[in-house]
Amino acid sequence: MLVLTRKVNQSIMIGDDIEVIVLEVRGEQVRLGIKAPRTVTVHRREIYDAIQQENLLAAQSKPEDVPVPPKQVKSAS
Repeated sequence: MLVLTRKVNQSIMIGDDIEVIVLEVRGEQVRLGIKAPRTVTVHRREIYDAIQQENLLAAQSKPEDVPVPPKQVKSAS
């Protein structure tokens, strides 16, 4: 793990197109700004973990686990 020290308004670059900026430090909380291309997803770790868990569960489901929507009857107009 790379550990860096940054002050407010200083930033780090990840690759050529992701910038992480320290916006504010308040006690034990740090506000970060992230500039990244729209094609890069950015999530808090707990959200990322939840998405991964849901994806794992979805990958383990069987076709019979998915409910089939009822057929719609077309009315004659």
